[in-house]
Amino acid sequence: MFRRHAEALRDGFLAASKLPDPSTLPVRVYAVGEDPQQALASYARAVNAGARLVVGPLVRSAVNAVAGVDAPVPTLLLNVPDAPLTRRNLYVLSLQIEVDARQVAALAYREGRRSVYTVSSGSMLMQRVHQAFVEAFVNLGGRHVGELRFSGSNADVARLREAARAQGADMAFLALDPVLARGARPALDSLPLYASSQTSSADPALAHVRILDMPWLLQPDHTAVMIYPRQNFGDPDLERLYALGIDAWRIGQALLARHIDISLDGVTGRLSVGRDRHINRELVLRRDGAPAPPPPPGPAAPAPAPAFPPAVLLPGV
Repeated sequence: MFRRHAEALRDGFLAASKLPDPSTLPVRVYAVGEDPQQALASYARAVNAGARLVVGPLVRSAVNAVAGVDAPVPTLLLNVPDAPLTRRNLYVLSLQIEVDARQVAALAYREGRRSVYTVSSGSMLMQRVHQAFVEAFVNLGGRHVGELRFSGSNADVARLREAARAQGADMAFLALDPVLARGARPALDSLPLYASSQTSSADPALAHVRILDMPWLLQPDHTAVMIYPRQNFGDPDLERLYALGIDAWRIGQALLARHIDISLDGVTGRLSVGRDRHINRELVLRRDGAPAPPPPPGPAAPAPAPAFPPAVLLPGV
């Protein structure tokens, strides 16, 4: 089920390991799926084989298992565990969609928006995006004045146009996939529109929707992005996982070098370590359908010390 996702992540990790020069740090790949016991067995096998860094797993159930054991070496989990991190040496770098939605809420509030009308689909993924956005916007002091479940029907378009005029909102947030967002947009032209990366930053039909996404997709000419090779996945989700693999390598090298205050321009966002040992990713804004200007360059990721024993990547497959 997760094979293509794991392969994209692995390919990004290995691509980064060759730049700027091929690393002397060997990489061993352990195939890990959703089975928690398999994840624990692979983790123990990797550590016993001499790993000094573990990157992964990717799937939530496996991440929860590894997050509950003592980690003798720096371990970079690639999904958010259900419980806070309590064990030393554990860190989290993820593409959690709720984080994207919260950053859009903060952007809208900074830009003076105070009342939002939301449009969402019935999918579980978009409901997570919708809930995260609304909670963050209300916590900042904004008002959620109404929501329409949108299926793309002509009746929904008519209801949406009427509701957008009647609710008195000063913005609308789209928790929709790109196809539904294209259908909803004409009914909302009277309002400033915001959306998370799940609505697709690459869709030119959604120009002028304010979307946050990672530099890998919005800033291909940025100096921190363009040095890495690209693959033609034809799928933005796989592109994001490839980019996650690149940043996992870079963060891993910093952890190996025992750097604590990590701050660098990653291809998935501006990266820094929070007090909870989650790696924060600050996304960039697509402006009027075009990439945002690049942020000021940050310090480069520290180079790995030579002759470390094997690094380990544990993707979900």
